[in-house]
Amino acid sequence: MQWILMGSLLLGLGSGVIGSFTFLRKQSLLGDALAHAALPGICIAFMLSGVKSIGLFMIGAILSGMLATFGIHAITRYSRIKQDAALGIILSVFFGVGVVMMTKIQHSGNGNQSGLDKYMFGQAASMMLSDVYLVGIVSLILVAVCTLLFKEFKLVSFDPGFARGMGLKVGLLEQLLLLMTVIAVVVGIQAVGVVLVAALLITPAVAARYWTDALSVMIVLAGVFGALSGVTGTLISGTLSNLPTGPVTVLAATSLFLVSVIFAPNRGMLAKLLRRLRQRNEMKRGYDVAGMAAVDMAVISKRSHAAERSAE
Repeated sequence: MQWILMGSLLLGLGSGVIGSFTFLRKQSLLGDALAHAALPGICIAFMLSGVKSIGLFMIGAILSGMLATFGIHAITRYSRIKQDAALGIILSVFFGVGVVMMTKIQHSGNGNQSGLDKYMFGQAASMMLSDVYLVGIVSLILVAVCTLLFKEFKLVSFDPGFARGMGLKVGLLEQLLLLMTVIAVVVGIQAVGVVLVAALLITPAVAARYWTDALSVMIVLAGVFGALSGVTGTLISGTLSNLPTGPVTVLAATSLFLVSVIFAPNRGMLAKLLRRLRQRNEMKRGYDVAGMAAVDMAVISKRSHAAERSAE
């Protein structure tokens, strides 16, 4: 339980950090497409090896995810189809192929296929100690790369043209970010599942955006929110029976998002409501002052007219 808890914590940390750049680059749907595209790679890796190994599954899923990104790039470049439509096409096609392969594997009679369907919705309890080591190491590497290349990723995310003018290799940095997104998605599949891993990638980043305007603080908060979601989901699913870890983790992240939407100091709904009430009171107070001034001017004018008449 402690190892799984640590693995979920590191997984949420890495996903939140990478998800911040994905969210800022307006590629939130890309994580969902890559997660669904990873399923055929996992199935092919199992069919070729016959064993359930997260290392082999990661290799297959990364290759399948990269193939999906090339497909999205080719569709948007050589046709008039927009990126959102290309993402939807690739997501549906790859996920359909993956479901067909999964069904064939389950009816193959291979004893090792037991539990393979857990990759659809995730099952953190099925992780071995070696899997936890691998998830932790990969998550820490992702965080370390984002820390070392923070300035470069920041420029690429906000102003690629300016970054290109400064001599940065924007294409290489964008491909590196894309590869890191694929790796973060693949690592999270076993714990959260193909269907829900995009939520763990994006929801902490969106929640963190409500609390700050500084990118560095946002990334730190996204990592903390992701780690907290992983720990909360693991503890709840481990305490209560028959609760899958992946959906509970996503619900924990969604709860943090709702708290951020309501209680964030500047962007939250409560803060906006208080600002509106304060502005309304100030406007009302201004109207009252203006009204009192108008009354005073009327009284003064009436008195002056009365004085003029008495003088006449």
